[in-house]
Amino acid sequence: VVPRIRTALRGALNFLSADAVATVTLNRPEAMNALSAQLRVALGQAFRELQADPEVRVVIVTGAGRAFCAGMDLKELGSGDAGATGFDQSAVGQDMSAAIAAFDGPIIAAVNGHAVTAGFELALACDLIIASTNAKFADTHARVGILPGWGLSQRLPRLIGIARAKEISFTGNTVPAAQACEWGLVNRVVEPEALLPTCQALAEQMASCVPQVLKGYKKLIDTGFGMHLPDALRYELAAGIESAKQISAATVAARREGVFARGREQTE
Repeated sequence: VVPRIRTALRGALNFLSADAVATVTLNRPEAMNALSAQLRVALGQAFRELQADPEVRVVIVTGAGRAFCAGMDLKELGSGDAGATGFDQSAVGQDMSAAIAAFDGPIIAAVNGHAVTAGFELALACDLIIASTNAKFADTHARVGILPGWGLSQRLPRLIGIARAKEISFTGNTVPAAQACEWGLVNRVVEPEALLPTCQALAEQMASCVPQVLKGYKKLIDTGFGMHLPDALRYELAAGIESAKQISAATVAARREGVFARGREQTE
């Protein structure tokens, strides 16, 4: 398959789509990939395009240069230029956030460096985080003087526990990759040169699953996570029954052999 290379708002964001995996790269290395208005628009456009592409099943998000994302572009915000606003959770920011949330496949954050405030929120908007040893996380909302609006205050406590989340958000202190892994913020930490290959391998493994079930499983987990356990179990049962109606015994048998073969390969 010939890779399909497309650029959204050249100079702000690039994304490469090859087979079922797309890689979205924030491309403002000179500004540590800070989220300018242009970049926020680009991210929203990219994710809408990827959601509309039936071939794309998994997305990797990363940053060019030494940072993942340094947060909102404070220089732009301080300029007072028209369209630069972001502190009011403007339509541009909400559009970006909604477009990411609407992507129905797995999203992997490949955090190569600093992920600060809005950049931290961007990483948390992904389904899992793989961090380089160079990665660092920080929530500086309380120091800048603005409350979050893209999910940080709600996602972080659910991920690492309320007390640890409060420590991060109330101090603005930096959390290095090893601590982030210990606290359950990231799935794993790898050397910088292994970051994208690791994420690519994980993405390909995910993309090799049954497409409609991969999407359905993400929805099942995310929707159920917001419910009380008894309601979530009923929701899962109903979804499982409906899913079972859509598949034949012959298909299950054929896929079972594929699962066994993969298991043998992984243990050799």
